[in-house]
Amino acid sequence: MSMVSHEGALAGRVAVVAGATRGAGRGIAAALGEAGATVICTGRSSARAGAPTRSDYDRSETIEETAELVTGLGGKGVAIAVDHLEPLQVAELAERIRAEHGHIDVLVNDIWGAERLKGGPAEWNTPIWKLDLQKGLRILRLGIETHLVTSHYLLPLLIAKAGGLLVEVTDGTADYNAQHYRISVFYDLVKQSVNRLAYSQGHELAPHGATAVAITPGWLRSEMMLENFGVTETTWREALAERGGGRHQAPPDFALSESPRYVGRAVAALAADPDRGRWNQRSVSSGELARHYGFTDVDGSQPDIWRYTAEVSEGGKIADLDDYR
Repeated sequence: MSMVSHEGALAGRVAVVAGATRGAGRGIAAALGEAGATVICTGRSSARAGAPTRSDYDRSETIEETAELVTGLGGKGVAIAVDHLEPLQVAELAERIRAEHGHIDVLVNDIWGAERLKGGPAEWNTPIWKLDLQKGLRILRLGIETHLVTSHYLLPLLIAKAGGLLVEVTDGTADYNAQHYRISVFYDLVKQSVNRLAYSQGHELAPHGATAVAITPGWLRSEMMLENFGVTETTWREALAERGGGRHQAPPDFALSESPRYVGRAVAALAADPDRGRWNQRSVSSGELARHYGFTDVDGSQPDIWRYTAEVSEGGKIADLDDYR
């Protein structure tokens, strides 16, 4: 295991986190800021008057808040409102970055926005002929088309100098998703497709000295997840206890959940690794990279719910959840 010191490791690097408003995107932007990078934070949820569009979630988080967090952690945060389904807006983003920075060192495709469209557990495992087709097709647009549009316009800036890193953020490793049905045909297709995007784009980037990696967080304590259990990042363990008043109780393996900063530190570790090319076209998890690079979550733990899930699926005997933290 190689240890990585994040502080200042990415000073002078320029990163774009597409979909940086909340969740994994905000955590990734924050961790890149911890490492000293300039982080361009894009998304639809902006505090700026006249922003192009609103998020499907219509929540309070904004890209400006994320940019301020980046700066507060030691980097330089820049908020730019972009709808990644609109090619013209992404083309304008590329031109602005070219004019102001000349290139990109790290591009993170974290755009999603379909958490509500996929529905809750009661709606999972519904066959395609019973699903709302328009909602399903929008899931595909939000989860795949946005990544393609973004790569089309921004990858020329990534290959402007050797050593660039493209990170495709998804849910589930390629191996896990290949063997498990994920929620619905639309969700299943999106999350496995994003893994494949890292593979195919890695093939195209390698001749230019660049690397593409697909990464999945584990059970993410996003803003929406914390609200679901009625807890905060500080009090999240309370969701594991028996609860009254109609409040949701989390299942035991929520003990292996992770903050958004954890997957962010995984991305920062990849970006800081001069030998990052060894990961090209790979599908990895935050927990796997934590074991490899030695970083921890904000509480000092190293949760790895994907390793736990894989061993349960294989019939392995689980001695203690703590063995996976």
